[in-house]
Amino acid sequence: MDYTKRISDNELQRKLNASGAVLIRGAKACGKTESAKQLARSVLNVDSDEQVQALINIAPKRLLIGNVPRLVDEWQAQPKLWDYIRHEIDDRKKNAQFILTGSANPEESAKMHSGAGRFTIVDMRTMSWQELGFSSGKVSLQKLLKVIKLIFTTNPPAWN
Repeated sequence: MDYTKRISDNELQRKLNASGAVLIRGAKACGKTESAKQLARSVLNVDSDEQVQALINIAPKRLLIGNVPRLVDEWQAQPKLWDYIRHEIDDRKKNAQFILTGSANPEESAKMHSGAGRFTIVDMRTMSWQELGFSSGKVSLQKLLKVIKLIFTTNPPAWN
């Protein structure tokens, strides 16, 4: 199946270039993993790779080895990965190292660093009408608001 380019792909690329890692959040089946795979050069499937459970306890850094950006899919199944990735970003001192995806949050009992300065976030939604081909995108809310702003700036209403 061919990949349908998403409007959010540009934001994902921009944020990845500006930080060590990007966390893609969103509902199940909204396209997080497929979008991430378009940029990823290697993938770790945390929820289905049987080696993850063993390595997380004995050699967690081995899970982070791979071509970058490395997609860590369903990372929340092993919340400890967050801190390992955070430290790896600090050690490498480079942007575009990891993309994390997951449709659930880690358990509330998991103690995690905020990731400030290392992670950026992309919130992904289901595909828009334009992405699905039902709209040309000619009319957009952003363009409409620019026109309204221009009208009100050049000809302010008298609200008396």
